[in-house]
Amino acid sequence: MTGPPFERTAPCAYTPAPMCRAHRPPAPRIKWHARAATCLAACLVALVAPTSGSAQGTGTGDGVRVGVTFGGISTVGISVEYFHDQHSVDLSVGTWSFRDLSAAFTLREYFGASYLHPFVGGGLWVVLARPPSERTGAAVVLQAPVGLDWRVEDRHYIGGVVNVNRALWVRRTDPEDDLPLNRRLVPLPGVYYRWSR
Repeated sequence: MTGPPFERTAPCAYTPAPMCRAHRPPAPRIKWHARAATCLAACLVALVAPTSGSAQGTGTGDGVRVGVTFGGISTVGISVEYFHDQHSVDLSVGTWSFRDLSAAFTLREYFGASYLHPFVGGGLWVVLARPPSERTGAAVVLQAPVGLDWRVEDRHYIGGVVNVNRALWVRRTDPEDDLPLNRRLVPLPGVYYRWSR
């Protein structure tokens, strides 16, 4: 007595195959900083997107802004900025301990059309210092500011900036100090208040 015909191509009613995980190459892992950069970019796009009824800010027209700075190139300082549309020229002067003088000249580019304007820039930072009974020291530093400018009210702005610095030249106060120049990138954060004329 023969049984029912058996078709080899038909699937079996019970097979261990469903219990076995199919071999697949592992999915590529997305690093956490790539995710963070994507989220940050999405947030910035949402913040700077033009909204109805938004007032004109730094990104439109011509003008001059004056203000005070805290951190960045000095403990406290003053700044004057001339802007034309999305571009600006900024001069900041300050001091760390009232025995030195810091001055930074930067060109900046603003983005967006709302109350918040991200910006990037580049320029030079010069520092002079004269400690007691030592020669005058000086340094020239390449500077790249990255920050966010916020128009709080009409003509009033506050902002935060991180100045990424790299030393180009230094004259130390101690003439016997001949250590090589440290050329690593040094970020220095700061905040500011500015008033537009």
